[in-house]
Amino acid sequence: MSEKFAVGSVVQGKVTGIQPYGAFVALDESTQGLVHISEITHGYVKDVNEHLKLGDEVSVKVLSIDEAAGKIGLSIRATQEAPEKKEEAKPRKRQAAPVKVETETPQGFNTLKEKLEEWIEQSDQEIIKK
Repeated sequence: MSEKFAVGSVVQGKVTGIQPYGAFVALDESTQGLVHISEITHGYVKDVNEHLKLGDEVSVKVLSIDEAAGKIGLSIRATQEAPEKKEEAKPRKRQAAPVKVETETPQGFNTLKEKLEEWIEQSDQEIIKK
């Protein structure tokens, strides 16, 4: 297997099978490899069928050869030029909302404030008695 193909070489192949996880590509009459779905093209691939069809002639790069398992890992993406990255718009910093300072405490807290002062006085008186 590795006599014919070397890791890093680019060869022509024919798509012989399509699965949800990738496509099988025949490199010659007796050798085929798998192009994993992540190696089909640059960017996200939801469905292999949207990019490849049975019988398509494709240029693939040999990524790995596993003699023991008899598997060859292939990539179509590695034979294509990467698309230029668009300059992503930097997120704009938001203006902080103005803090609203209330000079008067809300009515609901007045009672608690008064009670707290009353409780502190009671506590102080009990400490003095002891």
